[in-house]
Amino acid sequence: MNGAERTRDGATDGDAVLRAIRTRRVVRALTDAPVEPERLRAVLDSARYAPHAGNRRLHRYVVVTRPGLLRALRMVSPGMLQHPAAAIVVCVDRARVRAYGFPEDNPGPFIDVGTAAATMLLAAHGLGLGAGPVTSFSRAAVAVLLGVPDGVRPELIVCLGHPSPQQPPPVHRRGGPAWDDLVRWEGF
Repeated sequence: MNGAERTRDGATDGDAVLRAIRTRRVVRALTDAPVEPERLRAVLDSARYAPHAGNRRLHRYVVVTRPGLLRALRMVSPGMLQHPAAAIVVCVDRARVRAYGFPEDNPGPFIDVGTAAATMLLAAHGLGLGAGPVTSFSRAAVAVLLGVPDGVRPELIVCLGHPSPQQPPPVHRRGGPAWDDLVRWEGF
């Protein structure tokens, strides 16, 4: 089906995608109910459909569902405000990066971390799960906790769970530029 064809409710598939993008939020309050394995696998599986530089698959994913290990992750992750029922740690395999001839400072693998995370966040939202990314954590401590091999570095954690009915108010930044002030057409 292309974006011009209508669904049963009269919307196009493109409308549904844009609606999902516009309604997805970082969920900071989660219940303690476990995430169903099929939902967790669907979120994880979505990462393989994210754009990856040259489709090289330079990343590794570690899924964490054990409550004790999740507590330990929180202890070394000041940015993890939520209490997730599951987490997916996105890692960059530096050995594979080097094997493909990318220089150490090549941003591609890190951009791919972002595309994988964004895709997983949208998948979680589409499945009715709450999710949020975390980048503020001790990479060394997470690597030790998860037994990550040398040459593989944790870069981002996607926290997952069922949204609590009560969410903290959204963070509104005052005084920042309006969206239209950030956009230029056909050049700067």
